[in-house]
This record gives sequence, C-alpha cells and structure tokens, in this order.
Amino acid sequence: MTEMVYGAAPVRDVEPVLPKWWRTIDKMSMSFILILFTIGILLGLAASPPLAAKNGFEPFHYVSRQAVFGGAALVAMLITSMMTPVLVRRLAVVGFALAFVALALLPAFGTDFGKGAVRWYSLGFASVQPSEFLKPGFVVVAAWMMAANQEINGPPGRLWSFGLCVTIVLMLALQPDFGQACLVLFGWGVMYFVAGAPMLLLVGIALLVVLAGTVAYSNSEHFARRIDGFLTADVDPTTQLGYATNAIREGGFVGVGVGEGQVKWSLPDAHTDFIIAVAAEEYGLILVLAIIALYAGVVISSLMRLMRERDPFIRLAGTGLACMFGVQAMINMGVAVRLLPAKGMTLPFVSYGGSSLIATGIAVGMLLSFTRTRPQGEIGDILRGRVR
Repeated sequence: MTEMVYGAAPVRDVEPVLPKWWRTIDKMSMSFILILFTIGILLGLAASPPLAAKNGFEPFHYVSRQAVFGGAALVAMLITSMMTPVLVRRLAVVGFALAFVALALLPAFGTDFGKGAVRWYSLGFASVQPSEFLKPGFVVVAAWMMAANQEINGPPGRLWSFGLCVTIVLMLALQPDFGQACLVLFGWGVMYFVAGAPMLLLVGIALLVVLAGTVAYSNSEHFARRIDGFLTADVDPTTQLGYATNAIREGGFVGVGVGEGQVKWSLPDAHTDFIIAVAAEEYGLILVLAIIALYAGVVISSLMRLMRERDPFIRLAGTGLACMFGVQAMINMGVAVRLLPAKGMTLPFVSYGGSSLIATGIAVGMLLSFTRTRPQGEIGDILRGRVR
C-alpha cells in the first residue's frame, strides 16, 4: 500500500566503480592496447638513439618522453573508459569545440617545424596537434547528430554532420593535411553507412572525393609530389620510402637481430611515421604480423560488442572510433610498404608523439566506455520480438 501511495523506492546501483568497471570492460581490447604500447617502447629503444645523438640528447631521451606521454595516454584511457556514455558525449562536445577553435586559429598562431604544413602549436617544451584531438570529438558529435536524426520529429542530424565534416576536411586540406582529412571523411562515411545511408548517396560522395582529389593534385604541389612519388615505378633509395622499403626487405621473416638494424640511422622519422620499418628490419615479418593481429583484434572485438548494442548513438560512435583506429594503423603500415601514398600519420600507441598518444588514449577510452556491457536486451531480441 505504501508503494502504491508514495511510489516504489528507486533501486540504486551500489556496486563500487572499479569492480563494476572491471566486470564490464572489454578486457581483450584493453590487453591488446597495453601490448601495443609495450611494443612501442621496445621499438623506441631501437629507433630513438640515433635521433637523440643527432640532436645532442641522452641516448634514450625520446624513449623517456614516450614513456611519460604514453603513461598519460593510458591514464586518460582508463579514466575515460570508466565514464558513462552520457558523460563521454559531454566530454567529446567540449573537447571538439576547443579543438575546432584551435584548428581554425592554426594559420595565425601555428607552426610547421620546417615540414611545409602548419599543423602544430609550439609550447616550447612540447607541441600540440589539434587535429589529433579533433577526430574523436568529431566522431562522437557526428554520431549524436545522426542518432538524433532517427528520432521522431528529430533534427536533420545527418545533414548537419555532413556539413560539419566538409568544413573540417576543408580546414585540414588547407594546412595541408590530406591524411587526417581522409581519415575524418572515412570515419563519417562509416557512421553514415551504419546509420542507413542510401548506397546511391554514398557512391555520389565517393565520386565527389575523387573529383576533389583531382583538383588537389592540379593545384597543390605538396599533394602532387606525394602522389607522383607513390606512382613512380622506381623508388629513390635515398628517400624515406626508399629506406623503409629496403629495411623491410632486409628484415625478412625473422629480422636481422635486436639493435642490428640500420634504417634508424637513415630515416629522420624512424621513431614516428616509419616505426614499422624498424620493427620489420630488426624483428622481421613475425613481429609485423603480430602488430597487425593486435590492431585487428581491437577492431573486431569492439565491433562484435557493438553489434549487440541497442542504443543508436553508442553503436554509431563506437563503430566510428573503432574503424578510425584500425584504418589509421592500416594507413601507416600501408605507406611503409608503398601500398599507399605518404601521409605523415603515426601508428597508434606504437609511434612516438605526445599529441597522438594522448589523443589516441582518449579515443580508445571512449571506445572502451561504449563497448562496456550494460543491463539491456540485445538488439537481436528486438528482431525476434522478445524485448519491446
């Protein structure tokens, strides 16, 4: 009778945060991430001493910095993974807004560090690349818009997300940073496909991308040089691609031995964009295949969990984050073996880099938060009429 008059008392979740987090987290994906970070430290021990000697630092200066940045990235990943999807969405909206403003102000206050593209803010002791932090925020914001579009009398979220995507892609292309622009466009395309986009529309967008690439090739010397270098039949052995190709060939199946590789003395980006060439030369195809399997394991495990998710926002955001994570790794390794044009993109959790490591830690933390098991019926139950 009391409950009829005053209502039933709400049932509160009294389970402590850490035990609940450990029980619901995707332990397989988290384990793979920790292994990738360990491999990154191991490869840093081989790749960074030549650069440290060139710049007058201690032999393991860059390894120590990578450990510090990586530790911060792992802490950010763990904290973010403990958040609820609603809190993650709020964090992503704020982070996206700040990163978007920072990206817009790059032409006035940014620097290129002599690389021909204004992508960073120099802080003296470190540098910040806004596009790295923009990507996970954009994925979550775009997924929120697309999910709102599916509601009755909802806003035109798909159109808004497309307009936001085009704006970001244009801003990145003007730096120029065509690699990050393609990654942002890919992430949006995957989410739009999962949200139920018509195939004809996706084909039309693909044709627009090809047209945009043709225009960029005709008007951007930076873009044309990258494409021409990729298409040429002969690789100049004194270029980064030439050094990387030779290192992969010399490594063979089991590698030349720990510390015996030579490519790290020739490649200026051996510790960042071409870290996989160091792995292939010293440890051979075995380690490269293991790295590929680890990335594939994170993506597949995440997508398998998201397939059972009923919330459209969580399903879209998680899919975008997982696919973007995997494709970035694929692009980095594809460049090293000349399957793709040079992009200037790091290998997640393995390459050296402050912005990249911390931003990737936040993105993977968001993904782990979205893939945590929650008390809900599976989406298949709706199709079978079990849950309404």
